[in-house]
Amino acid sequence: MFGYVTPLKSELKIREFNKFRGYYCGLCNSIKKQFGNIPRMSLNYDMTFLALFLQELTDEKEKADMLRCFVHPTKKKPTIINSLAIDYAANMNVSLFYYKMLDDFNDDRTLKSKASLIFLNPYQKKFSSKIKVINEKIEKSLKDLSILEKEKNFSSIDDICHPFAEIVGNIMMMYPNKLKNDSFDLREDLYSFGYSLGKWIYLIDALDDLKEDIEKGKFNPLNYLYNKDNISYDELLTKIKDRLEFNILNCAYTCREIFYKLPLNNNNDIIKNIIELGMMDRYIRIINKNNNTCNMKGSEFNNESI
Repeated sequence: MFGYVTPLKSELKIREFNKFRGYYCGLCNSIKKQFGNIPRMSLNYDMTFLALFLQELTDEKEKADMLRCFVHPTKKKPTIINSLAIDYAANMNVSLFYYKMLDDFNDDRTLKSKASLIFLNPYQKKFSSKIKVINEKIEKSLKDLSILEKEKNFSSIDDICHPFAEIVGNIMMMYPNKLKNDSFDLREDLYSFGYSLGKWIYLIDALDDLKEDIEKGKFNPLNYLYNKDNISYDELLTKIKDRLEFNILNCAYTCREIFYKLPLNNNNDIIKNIIELGMMDRYIRIINKNNNTCNMKGSEFNNESI
């Protein structure tokens, strides 16, 4: 994942912000406990959302402690601890990072990617058997995505988004611990939620990289699909903005619809903030980043670092 799934901080209450940061610190702490210090460099906000989201679907009570870390060694911070959902998110965080490095190595065979893979290889041996089942699906979907991007054997945005959307859908659905009111229907809803979220992340990432990819001649699915005449970034964005916006906002809307069906517990307001405000804020800031003519005012959605 890419770290795009964050709350709109300005609309969070102080206790809600502290709770989200407690999950972020909890995720970092769990990665350290399960894998060691080095994999903590893969920490991202998307997996913090996963931990918070899954925690709210269980009967497990939150436990917090005041802990120090190597980034803030002089000050203890509230940290969510002993959470199965956080431990799962930590595994997924390291897994996605490892298989992304593996995919990069298989694609370019550079010394840098080889060194990164060798560096991370010992940690992938620490996954439990339950996690390895999920990892197999992650690895297959990333391979499928790599083939589509390399061979350009796709003709629609849905085709190219599918492998990554499938990854996030499976990560949500295949949570290996018991959920509240667990059922086939609940797991199907989780897959649909994750699929839509994964498609949103892939599209947002492609949009975020579009200008730089055009300038550097790198592959970008949006440029490949919609820029057959090699027009400039500004012209392309004007051409595809409505179509792209429909797809991105439709993904967010689907997430919102499923969110209201789920039996969540106490942190609804944080998750609601992320889905209804944070995802929209991220889209607007990216669309405005290199496009001064956009009629949406990104300053209204300024989101500080967590």
